[in-house]
Amino acid sequence: MNITVIGAGAWGTAIAISLSASHRVTLWSIDAAQIEAMRALRFNQSFLPDIPLPENLNLSADLSAALNGAELVIVAVPVAALRSVLKEIAQLPGRFGVIWVCKGFEAETSLLPHQVAAEVLPGEFPRGVLSGPSFAQEVARGLPAALTLASADEEFAQHTAQALHHARLRIYASSDVIGVEVGGAVKNVMAIAAGICDGMGLGYNARAALLTRGLAEITRLGLKLGGRPETLGGLSGAGDLILTCTGDLSRNRQVGLLLVQQHELPEILHRLGHVAEGVYTVREVHHLAQRLGVAMPISEAVYRILYEHTPVTDAVAELLNRAPNLEFNQ
Repeated sequence: MNITVIGAGAWGTAIAISLSASHRVTLWSIDAAQIEAMRALRFNQSFLPDIPLPENLNLSADLSAALNGAELVIVAVPVAALRSVLKEIAQLPGRFGVIWVCKGFEAETSLLPHQVAAEVLPGEFPRGVLSGPSFAQEVARGLPAALTLASADEEFAQHTAQALHHARLRIYASSDVIGVEVGGAVKNVMAIAAGICDGMGLGYNARAALLTRGLAEITRLGLKLGGRPETLGGLSGAGDLILTCTGDLSRNRQVGLLLVQQHELPEILHRLGHVAEGVYTVREVHHLAQRLGVAMPISEAVYRILYEHTPVTDAVAELLNRAPNLEFNQ
């Protein structure tokens, strides 16, 4: 299969490396200088400096040329850039499958990625989302991972999942686009909370409680938006939550750890050098939860820390002192 990956960040590069063993893959970046450096060095020095690029991986800074002959396009840009990229794709000749790997809600609109795609991508483009517990560095190194590919077009989901599936990257098909996208988005908020929990030295018991109650929040919002409970308890929900909240490679968890050290948010984001989607997702989760009447106290605490400048210790104390309730009520 001819595959074009749009976006040469860590995850775009990793998925391109992983799939290049079985497919003809072109990796595109808007940054021509980055592409030239990658051609010369056969490394992505900015994002995966220790992992060589396969010799058969094509590199391009020309979007039209990169999409020429493509059968599948994987969009690996942050949520903030998804709309503009899909608009460009829609204006070029050729029709192909499109899947995105970004996780979050669009700023201001609070739209999930599939809703953004519905607004700008013509209906003749089959489309879907690829998500699940996957650190880019591990996928690029060929370590095993399992993901979910969801599409409203079940035939497209199953065909594409089968085409991309290999021994080190297991792909499962689903028709629950909403559940997959909500799980992937909100777990980043919970990862910030987990970083705060670990940074404060609250212990493994507290972290386990946080993950479990965090999953309850993700599930409440996901069900309200139309997702299915089994999806939220699967790879793209519980699986991604566990990885992102406990793994040292998690950028969102790093945000929480650095907040405890009393670093300011702009400084934290500068130090990371990569997008931490949870920082932006929590604003939209806050608005959605209020509008839909969904109880999300952990998400609300993260929002207040990041955007209302509530001291971390105060926000944690308020969470711990909430009145007891039925486990599956609030």
